[in-house]
Amino acid sequence: MTTTDSTHPTDSARDGSRLRDLIAGCSIAGLLLPEAVAYAGIANLPPQAGLIGLLVGLVVYGLAGTSRFAVVSATSSSAAVLAAITLSMSGADPAQRLLLAAGLVILSGFFLMLAGLAKLGGITEFIAKPVLRGFTFGLAITIILKQLASVVGVHPAHNDLPRFTYEMLGQLSAWNVNALIVALVALALLFGMSRWKNVPGPLVVIVLGIAASHGVDLHHFGIGQVGTIDLADLSFSIPDLSRSQWLRLGELAFALVLILYAESYSSIRSFALKHGDSTSADRDLLALGFANLGSGLLHGMPVGAGYSATSANEAAGATSRLAGWCAAVVVAVIVALLLPQLALTPEPVLAAIVAYAVSHTLRLSVFRPYWSWQRDRVLVVAACVAVLLLGVLDGLLAGIGVSLLLTLRNFSEPRVSQLGRLGTSHNYVDVSKHPEATIPPGLLIARPEAPLFFANVERILLRVRHLAEAEQGAVHTVIISLEETPDLDGSTIEALRTFAAGVASRGRRLLLVRLKPPALDVLTRSADDTLPLGALHELSVDEAVQSLALEAIGADAPAT
Repeated sequence: MTTTDSTHPTDSARDGSRLRDLIAGCSIAGLLLPEAVAYAGIANLPPQAGLIGLLVGLVVYGLAGTSRFAVVSATSSSAAVLAAITLSMSGADPAQRLLLAAGLVILSGFFLMLAGLAKLGGITEFIAKPVLRGFTFGLAITIILKQLASVVGVHPAHNDLPRFTYEMLGQLSAWNVNALIVALVALALLFGMSRWKNVPGPLVVIVLGIAASHGVDLHHFGIGQVGTIDLADLSFSIPDLSRSQWLRLGELAFALVLILYAESYSSIRSFALKHGDSTSADRDLLALGFANLGSGLLHGMPVGAGYSATSANEAAGATSRLAGWCAAVVVAVIVALLLPQLALTPEPVLAAIVAYAVSHTLRLSVFRPYWSWQRDRVLVVAACVAVLLLGVLDGLLAGIGVSLLLTLRNFSEPRVSQLGRLGTSHNYVDVSKHPEATIPPGLLIARPEAPLFFANVERILLRVRHLAEAEQGAVHTVIISLEETPDLDGSTIEALRTFAAGVASRGRRLLLVRLKPPALDVLTRSADDTLPLGALHELSVDEAVQSLALEAIGADAPAT
């Protein structure tokens, strides 16, 4: 009797969790299915490509992933990047574009799997968050404007957004007002239903659109429909592409991998931190790789753990990956039973779903923290402007390039602080920030505020030399604290030895302190007369100063 009473609450809790997962899965299925079809349109792929990616992503990540909330499906960002890459390589050939898209998704999955096998999951920040936020903001504007052009039936010749927008507005008299009204009504319904979290707004507007298609001759008003969704001839195959095309796709696949992993791991990690869950970045890389490889071989969309779908899954009450499997079953049932009906979906309704899905990133509040922190303002704005002016792919690469350049600039031009003792404590602090700190007589204590490496070591050591010369010959010992440097490359070791020789030629002594074990090991192996073992220490600055003081006392003591 006691055993039954103790296990009953656990069984009830387990049953309750499963019920919540089933409800969550049914709820997000209504969101994911319309978005999958809509994102296929962004990628310039047939609608079945989105459905294939959705089903493969949900099943594979549910089996191999580690996050209990992540929903792996087509995303607007990856769809836009894929469209830009395939358009640049195929021109106006739709058949070639399908083959290139499949090859690109396959290679992206392969690269993600390689990264997982190489245990590169710890390198989670392929794209800095300011770049990602600026990119998604600019991407949302781009997607909405291009969906608007598609709805009203105009086709500007230029792809860059300024000229695209100018040409679209220049053809105002040719706009299909009927289609625009349908899109605006659908959009109003979506935002109106967003107040009820458990109501799948996109699915509701699709059902209403299909009902309207049955009751009204939409073609009479110039309103197109999704058309045939062909899942009958699925084949598990590698696209027939030339060697040069595979090589070019391999180069461009890195851009798609970057956006997929940056977006996915940001979602996975955010919800793991929120709920105190443990995840494995390496395993998630493998799961995403398998999902994209499977989707590509079936000629589906690239897939990742988008924040909006993952957030919707959590908000719907999901407690495990069972919710994703349930969503996959619901989507599969709908596709199996209602595929001809889905083909009747009005295109303006899909455009409204796309605009609604990306609208959550279209908030000026995403820029506010960078202004209040006074950090990365140039980066977030540059990423946004680059997407708007250069296009999705070139804009993403330009944003990453700006991020790397700013990082290299910060590393190559670091501050070098001169340290002094704070009162009678053991703490040594920057004298420019703490004027009350005292500098021990005869000592120059310098601390580079960035890791030493080949691009900045010469500049840093020159700055230390200038600090020593500014003391007008009073310095007999130069102490450099390398607490910010985890390891040393060959160029840095050579520069340190040259610097040590210069210090010795001026009758001074050099001590390198706060050395991390890898840096100490390599300097120990490279020790010579110019940089002897006695100059290398794991000691703190205070311990090094005390050691020098004891040496001075011993040297002054009379011989016995």
